[in-house]
Amino acid sequence: QDGDFKFPLESVKKLKELMDGNRHINPRMMVPKGSYSPCQEKRLPEEFRPVCKREDAPMIFRRLSLAAGDDLCEICANAACAGCF
Repeated sequence: QDGDFKFPLESVKKLKELMDGNRHINPRMMVPKGSYSPCQEKRLPEEFRPVCKREDAPMIFRRLSLAAGDDLCEICANAACAGCF
C-alpha cells in the first residue's frame, strides 16, 4: 500500500524485479535512482498504470520497490505491519 493505492504483494515483487533489472545498464546512461519510473516498460503490471498518471510516480515506485526488498519479511512489506522483530 502507498497512500490510496493498494497492490498485491506479488505485483510489487514483479515491480522490484523490473526496477532492479534496469540497474544493470551502462552506469553513464542511467537516470538518477530517485527519478526513474518504469511507466515506459512493457512488462509493468497493469495495476500500476494509474500511478503513472501522477507526478510523484517515481517516488511511489521507489517506495514500493523498497517495501519488497529481500531484507523484509512479507508481513513487514505491508504498511499495517507492527514489525517482524
